[in-house]
Amino acid sequence: MTALSKATCEACSADAPKVSEAELAQLIKEIPDWNIEVRDGVMQLERAYSFRTFKHALAFTNAVGEIAESENHHPSLLTEWGKVTVTWWSHSIKGLHRNDFIMAARTDELAKVAEGRK
Repeated sequence: MTALSKATCEACSADAPKVSEAELAQLIKEIPDWNIEVRDGVMQLERAYSFRTFKHALAFTNAVGEIAESENHHPSLLTEWGKVTVTWWSHSIKGLHRNDFIMAARTDELAKVAEGRK
């Protein structure tokens, strides 16, 4: 587990600060397989994971859903045959918060576990 995946998410309200450019540069190094996407002016973290079957992809989707529920922080999940695309951003601030990077790191940890079950 990485230090980022072990970090604690904090409650995020509409007035919470977005990550600064310096924080962004540091945090993205800790999740190098994630991409930054900007949609409708909103910066988001996105990564696609590959799986052998739809069943494996669906199990991973459900695992991501469980960690999302536990933190009350929910990503966009696109589940396809053999592929899951996960997108994290903080809806309340319309951008990226440290929580998004924590959840991305936790998603990577889930993917490692899922990989071991293939």
